[in-house]
Amino acid sequence: MNSPSNRSIPELFSDAVGQLAKLIGNEFDLARAELSDKANQAGRAAAIIGAGAVFLIPALVMLLFAAAAALMHAGLSDPVAYLITGVGAAVVSAALIATGLSRLSGDALKPTVTLDQVQRDKVAAKEMVR
Repeated sequence: MNSPSNRSIPELFSDAVGQLAKLIGNEFDLARAELSDKANQAGRAAAIIGAGAVFLIPALVMLLFAAAAALMHAGLSDPVAYLITGVGAAVVSAALIATGLSRLSGDALKPTVTLDQVQRDKVAAKEMVR
């Protein structure tokens, strides 16, 4: 084998291609790991949405009946009391759903580490070719 300073162009090219193949393999490993992490994040967000819904429904029913009864006791008609409590329930539900959906947004799940590393590797590969 030739010393590092006396290597032929085909040997240098072969080494460069080998390093590039290893780099691409490492990028796929990084992407796989990051996407797995993002999938776990999405699963946790979905679990939070589900837990919020499960806990909200029975508690909300009881609170709504209590609030409607208090409003009726204060002199409001039955339909108005139920309407007010229903609107309150809709606001709470919307807040929970919005929180869960924000955790599932495209920006939150984007594999930013992999994308940044690919950009750095792209620059490094261009420098290696020069």
